Amino acid sequence: MKPNTKNLTRFQLKGALACSVAILALGTGRATAQPTATATDKNKITAIDILLEPDATMLQHAVATNERLLKVFPKGFALDASHRPHITLVQRFVLTENLDKVYAAVGKVFASANVTGLKLEAFKYYYIPDKDLGVSGIVIKPTPELLTLEKQVIDAVTPFAVKTGTSAAFVTTPEDPNIIPPLIAYVSEFVPKHSGENYHPHVTTGLAPREYLDKMLKEPFEAFTFSPTGAAVYHLGHFGTAAKQLKQFELKP
Repeated sequence: MKPNTKNLTRFQLKGALACSVAILALGTGRATAQPTATATDKNKITAIDILLEPDATMLQHAVATNERLLKVFPKGFALDASHRPHITLVQRFVLTENLDKVYAAVGKVFASANVTGLKLEAFKYYYIPDKDLGVSGIVIKPTPELLTLEKQVIDAVTPFAVKTGTSAAFVTTPEDPNIIPPLIAYVSEFVPKHSGENYHPHVTTGLAPREYLDKMLKEPFEAFTFSPTGAAVYHLGHFGTAAKQLKQFELKP
């Protein structure tokens, strides 16, 4: 049976909701001991994505690719308010009551970092396969500056992180209230399994049959450079998407 939108999250959780590119090792920012979520406080936990928002150049490429994929697979997802194009820095579970402390700690990092001055290069397509479908994205080279920023953000959020959560920690709907276990595991294990030397920055662009994506990957890819224009904390939803903005940070120009 072909995968549906629920089980598609699964391949966003394989080592590449990230991508299969080699990156520069710059430490994992591993944490000290974290408080463990208990049965009584699970509903007070929020799954967050601390991310960078790309500029118009990347958005143009991401939207164009998404529209292309929707033409061949209309059942895929559009890049919209609940599937915002972004570059994840870290995903974590945190106590909801500590969100303001998270914003303050992470805000200090973004206030001192030259986020909008980052020059990033997108250099190829990739996709994460599952049976006959694949989630496609644009791969970004992880520069030393980006890796440093990622580690600083991880270090800032770590004191407020808990080990895991339940579906209640995510943005869901009454019609689809359950988050599949692989997504919960992915967020729980983001540090260190998908951070530091395992960090693979990318922008997800959509869903399509693997046969089509295989052909697309063989096409010449014209590399382009872009910069982040924003940084934010989002509440995670199905697919590990940035479903709801919780905090927008002011960045120095």
